[in-house]
Order: sequence, then C-alpha cells, then structure tokens
Amino acid sequence: MDVMGDKATLLETGRFVQPADRDDPGAAAEELRHRLAAESGDVDAMSVLGSLLLRRGDLDGAESLLRAATAEGDRAAANNLGVLLHQRGYADEAAGWWRVAAVAGSAAAAHALGRHHRERGDEPAAEYWLRQSAEQGHTLGAYALADLLEHRGDVGAERWMRVAAERGHREAAYRLARALDRRAAAERGEAVEPGEDPVRVLRGTGTGPRPGDGKADEGARADKEVRGPAGEAEQWYRQAAARGHRRAALHLGAILERRGDLKEAGRWYLNSAKDGEPRAACALGFLLRDAGDQESAAVWWLKAAQDGDGNAANALGALHAERGETQTAERWYRAAMDAGDVNGAYNLGLLCAEQGRTAQADQWYRRAAYAGHREAANALAVLLLQGGDAAGAEPWFCKAAEAGSVDAAFNLGILYASRNDETSALRWYERAAAAGHTDAALQVGTARLREGDDREAERHLRCAAGGGSAEAAYRLGTVLDARRPAEAPPALGEPATEKTECEEWYERAAELGHRRAQVRVGMLASARGDVVEAARWYRKAAEAGSRNGAFNLGLLLAREGSEPEAALWWTRAADAGHGRAALRLALLYARHGQLAQGQRWATRAVELGPAEVAERAGRLREALRQELSA
Repeated sequence: MDVMGDKATLLETGRFVQPADRDDPGAAAEELRHRLAAESGDVDAMSVLGSLLLRRGDLDGAESLLRAATAEGDRAAANNLGVLLHQRGYADEAAGWWRVAAVAGSAAAAHALGRHHRERGDEPAAEYWLRQSAEQGHTLGAYALADLLEHRGDVGAERWMRVAAERGHREAAYRLARALDRRAAAERGEAVEPGEDPVRVLRGTGTGPRPGDGKADEGARADKEVRGPAGEAEQWYRQAAARGHRRAALHLGAILERRGDLKEAGRWYLNSAKDGEPRAACALGFLLRDAGDQESAAVWWLKAAQDGDGNAANALGALHAERGETQTAERWYRAAMDAGDVNGAYNLGLLCAEQGRTAQADQWYRRAAYAGHREAANALAVLLLQGGDAAGAEPWFCKAAEAGSVDAAFNLGILYASRNDETSALRWYERAAAAGHTDAALQVGTARLREGDDREAERHLRCAAGGGSAEAAYRLGTVLDARRPAEAPPALGEPATEKTECEEWYERAAELGHRRAQVRVGMLASARGDVVEAARWYRKAAEAGSRNGAFNLGLLLAREGSEPEAALWWTRAADAGHGRAALRLALLYARHGQLAQGQRWATRAVELGPAEVAERAGRLREALRQELSA
C-alpha cells in the first residue's frame, strides 16, 4: 500500500464536522483546484476534497472521493471514511477503515478505533489502540488513554493526563489539576472522595468576610504557586481556565479567594459564571456581598439559583429573611431544598422557629436532621429541650455531636450537668473545647480550678479568654494574680510599676463588661495611686449593678471629701444587699447627728452581715438607741 502523509483530519480537532464557509472566495477557489485535480486522478486531491466535503456535511459527495482515495492507500482518507461511516451509523464498518488507517500509522485513526472498542466494553483492545495513538503524539489519544487508565485506577493515568495537558488539552489540564488537588488535600489530612469536585470556597449563608484585602505580595504569591501539589494544581487550573474551562476557572477563583487575592478571584468567578457555571455565579455573589455590594450579589445569586444551585437559593432566602420578607425567603429556601440542598430544610426550620411556628420548625429540622444535617439535629434537640422533652432531645444531641457539631457537644455537657452527672458533662465539654468552643473551654477551665489543677485550668482559660469570654479572662486573671508575689507599695517619687499580665486580663474582662473585673481593675488602679482610673472603673461597675463597685466608689469619694455623693453610692450598694455599705451609712448619719437614720442603717447592716459587720453594727445600734432614749 502506498501510504501518503497525514492530512488535517476531523478527529484531530476534537469537534464535530462544521460546514465550510462557502462565501469565502479563496476557499471556493481552493476547493475548485482540488476538484479538478481529483477528477484527473490525483489521490492527494481526492483525500483533501473528501475531507472538505465531510466538514461541510456533504456526506454523499465526500464518500465516493474518500473511498477512491482509500483504495489507493491514503490513510488520512481511510480515517475520514471511518468518520463518515460512523456518522451514518455504520460503526462496525467505520472501525474496519479506522483499523486500516491505524495499521498504516494514523494516530488519529488509532484514537478513533480505541474509542470505538471502549464504547463496546473491550477495554484491552481500547487500551492497545489508544496507547498506539498516544505514543505517536496524538493529544486526544493521550487524553483518552489517561481517562481509561484513571477509570481502572491505574497509576499510569497521571502520566498520560499530563502529556495531554502539556499539549494543550484543557480538560486534561483540569483533571490533572483535580488529581493534584486531591493529593494536596490528602497531605493536609483532609478527606476528599476520588469523584468529588471540591470547591472549598463555596459557603453557606452565614459566612462573613475572610481575611485579606486582595493585595498579596507578588513574590510570595509566585512562591506559593510553585510549591508542592497544591501549587502545581493551581498552575494547571490556570491553564485550563485560560482556555475557557469554566470549572477550572471556578476552582482557580476559589484558590485565589482563600489566599486573599479577591480581585483576581472575582475575575475568574465572573468568567466562569458568564460561561454558565452556577457555582461560580454563587461564589461571585458571596464575594460581592462581603465587599458590601448586596444588590449585585443578589443578581448573581438569582442567576445561579435559577440554574439550580441550592447554595445560591439559600443565600437569596437569607437575604430576604434579613429584610423581613419571610414569604419570599421561604420560597427560596424551598427552591434550595428542591435543588437537593439540605440546608434549605434547615433554614426553613430556623425561619419557622423565629416566627414561633414550633410544629413546622420541628418538621423541617427533622427533615434536615434525617438527611444528615448535624446542626439541624442540634437545633431539633434544643427545640425538644425547650419543650420539656429532655429524653427526646438527648439522642439528637448525641447524633449531632458524633457528626461533629461543636455546639451539640457543648449542649450535651449542659444537659448532663443539669442531671449532676459532672463526669459525663466534663467529657463533652472537653470535646467541644478541643474543637475551639469558647464556653466549653471556660467550663473545663472552671472544673480544673475546682480540682486544684491550676496549670490545666490556665491552659483552657487562655483558650476561652482568647475566644472573647469575659468570665474566662477574669478567672485567668485570678489564677495569675494568686501566683503573683506580694509587692511593697512604691516609695514616694518612684514611678508606678508596669501592669502585670493578670491586670491585663482583668482589663480585657472589664472592657467586655465583666463587673467583678471592673471592680478589680479599679482596686489595682487605686493601689497604684491612680484615683481617676480607679473611679472610672468603679463607676462603670456600679452603673452596671455591681454593689461592690458602688461601695468602693463611695469609699473613694469619701476620701476625696465628697461625702454626699459617697452616701448616694453606699445607699445603692446597701439597697442591693451590701452590709458594709449599710454600716458606712449608719456611721455617716451618726456622725452628722442623724441618729434615727443611723439606727435604721445599723439595723440593716446587722441583717445583711457578714458576722464582723453585724457585730460592729449591733454595737453601734445599741449606742444610738441609748443616745436616742437619753
């Protein structure tokens, strides 16, 4: 067989045949030249003209020319004849001609033949011909071979996927990026299923802004891009996205958003969304919302929700719920549920609970919980507990906690503590604290304090205080304060000592509104001689209802000569049950000759105590009684 060189063939383009542009004078002239040469018996012209007619869709005109060229040994014509017959529905005859061309060395025909055998389930034959095609440098052959090997779990799949990607195959670049992404996730200890499409940036409706202002250092960015599987995955996502792969653009946007490159992330999300990827439209909506452009966010969420994205439908529901448009919110939550997003049922439960529709909330929480939504299980348990059904709540708390709900673990601790089962309560508190639950860490720290384990208590209290717990900050201050050696008061003219760590934690708690911490900060300031600062903190505590704050503020004012105002604060403290404040009032009134008032407050001090105050107040009351009866 006289084998000619390969021409441009249909399958090398990876697309179906397209009609030629008949209005192009140059193309028409070229076609006429080939037709004249073919009529004169030129095999090369027959093959090229047959290919042109095949692209145009003129199968009848192309078939005779391709058959004639094939009979003369033209392998490109044999390949294209196979394409033509495949389009006519004669798959077996097409395979025969592809075999002829493939044996003659046509990589495109070997690829087509391999695809034919795979469609019929003959994987050994498919692998043989696809490997022949790939090894001859055929891009589609390399991709099809990689796809076959990946389907079988063969480790050689990545090599051929990489070959196809390096030759410009965008789907290969995307799939190679996914494989590298999964490897990077495994190295980080994250569980990613082999078939999963992990776009980790997609959020629920409650997600707020993430750190980063989109101005990352270019050098650091480039350094990140080349390190390890994650960096290589980003490069391949970028190549596929640049060639118009919408899912690659989505993943690339997610990577950039996590890094804080929000501007570039938004650009790739926009490209992907415009190409019809609903998840990208949803992610773009979140990006715009976090930037403060809620109206534009709603536009993209609407587009994504209309294309069936449940996450976007939930976001729209939350948006309308915030505006008080509960009926519209419910409609979008139902749309999310219909799209297969279990968050829709959970959000419907939240909406009904806010409206006091307990029965409906129970229904939607159950639906989401039975579908595996752990926070819905926790919410259902809370609802049952509020209704007095502690026995019914416990299994749902357990189910949610075992599924990873930190709030459910903490709630189980509360439930067991209410039953005086401190051992079980502490076990769940510890589990929640290990996952970063602030209130649980406080409970564990408090329990360790009761046990006398100050070091372990300190560790948990630091976690809780760092999470914003005012009570933990105060308790941590007391732990550190107890270890602090006693200090002599500074001599006259000496500078005040720097604040200790315990005082810094007291101040943090005080700034968060903790009344006992405010009193303690005031006492420390007073000890330093900072009367103004002490008065400021005492006043804050007193105005918030602290009787100790009111009593100490009274002492401070009395020392400064403001007895009338001091009396006002002592009265407030005494009315709140502070015995020493009542005694101070009794002494003040007695000193000013108001004996009846003094006797009344002395009696009140006796009632309030403590013992030493009651004893002094009793003696004062008796003296005043004698003075009044004299």
